[in-house]
Amino acid sequence: MFQDNNPIFEFRGPWGVPVQIGATLFLLFIVLVDFSGTPRDFAFDLMFFAILVGSIYLHELGHAWGCLIQGVPVHRVMLYGGGGFCQPARSSTRSEKELIVIMGPIVNLFLWATAGLIAPMIADPEISWVFRTIAWVNGFLFLMNMLPVHPLDGGKLFELLLLRLMPSGLAIMISAGLGLVLAIFWIPMMVYVFWTTGLVLFFLPSARLHLAMLRRRRA
Repeated sequence: MFQDNNPIFEFRGPWGVPVQIGATLFLLFIVLVDFSGTPRDFAFDLMFFAILVGSIYLHELGHAWGCLIQGVPVHRVMLYGGGGFCQPARSSTRSEKELIVIMGPIVNLFLWATAGLIAPMIADPEISWVFRTIAWVNGFLFLMNMLPVHPLDGGKLFELLLLRLMPSGLAIMISAGLGLVLAIFWIPMMVYVFWTTGLVLFFLPSARLHLAMLRRRRA
């Protein structure tokens, strides 16, 4: 799903960070919540939606914390149907970017581990389901975000790692080239994931973005 830059609602989150809600978030709600089922099914769908959006929100707050702890002001955190993003108010150095980028996946990894440890200890099946779902959602978000494709965190981290090892031009070329290959094969992968698991991926990486990165490198 495309990046939504048009907020319809805004509130102040932790540390006074502006948090904006995009209209496409409601499209995600309509897709995930079945209004034709039983009240119990509706409640579970609603809880799953809340866990998913809450996990994405905490992921983006991880990025925001990575900014603020280093003195980088945060312009906004945006939540929309395709996920979310944290927008710093100024450019950051390479070392600052490393902490900012990694903090989002670290939050998901922490939530996966914590919820996964708590779930087996709970006797009530419905409460246990909540913690198991929190673990599953955050495990998925961690793995998804660590894929080396832009603009996912994995793509940014892969490029930052390459920049530590080689000249910037070569690092960008390798990062963009790998991302382009993954972007090309993304749609067949989405079809396979849906066919085997029933899971719908709302994120679609841009082949155009990676091509633009390669062109800038060659210019």
